[in-house]
Amino acid sequence: MKRRVLSMLLCAGLVVSMLAGCGSSNDGGSGGDTAEASDMDYVKEKGTLVVGITNFEPMDYKDESGEWVGFDADLARQFAEELGVEIEFVEIDWDNKILELEGKTIDCVWNGMTLTEEVTSSMECTDAYLENAQVVVVPADVADQYQDEESLADLNFAAEAGSAGEEELEARELNVTPVTAQADALMEVAAGTSDAAVIDLLMAVAMIGEGTSYSDLTYTVHLNTEEYGVGFRKGSDLAEELNDFIAGAYEDGTIQELAEKYGVQDMMVEK
Repeated sequence: MKRRVLSMLLCAGLVVSMLAGCGSSNDGGSGGDTAEASDMDYVKEKGTLVVGITNFEPMDYKDESGEWVGFDADLARQFAEELGVEIEFVEIDWDNKILELEGKTIDCVWNGMTLTEEVTSSMECTDAYLENAQVVVVPADVADQYQDEESLADLNFAAEAGSAGEEELEARELNVTPVTAQADALMEVAAGTSDAAVIDLLMAVAMIGEGTSYSDLTYTVHLNTEEYGVGFRKGSDLAEELNDFIAGAYEDGTIQELAEKYGVQDMMVEK
């Protein structure tokens, strides 16, 4: 009997010892996990900043050699150089940008991204650096018929899926067909398969009207005003690092030169 009691006491002591050991690990004792590296450390360790983009002139687009250029692309390249890492641009489905970021297939979304409530609640965002608006694009020969929101009611629109343009149309309960990219929305109007499109003002200025491939299109109604920012993973220290980098670029004038190169100087957020 005594042996049985002694055996039970030894087993009980072993269980308590094991539980205590687990507790010390969870409480951050010597057996605990090491602190997780910061997002900036993660990017520097792998040596590449992967930037999620879409084809969006003048922010991110390919030049004749096939290289990604544009106001955002050039600025991202300078930031990567400052971090001491390589840059990689990855075209993403804009509707899946948050999933791409959280899944670490990209490190940031840097593509004229509107700072919507969905974006700011799901990403660690920088301060705004450019102002923008969502504008209605129609054939130039009918533009005089669509000069206010009331005139838009019966139109069939195309807009990039997951974009601020699609959001503005849905908020007004207007007919919208989502497409893969803003450039595709323009193609829909040019082909006559959609009556109108809603795209960013910056893209409209760069891609439609006289001297462009869409000389027979124009923009009319401004549906809103908005601001652009860059999004990193929630809690990322890279957002503040980029804020500091952009502040320095304002001080030395390099960001102003870049804005003039791509024709967005009038839309810069004053610092």
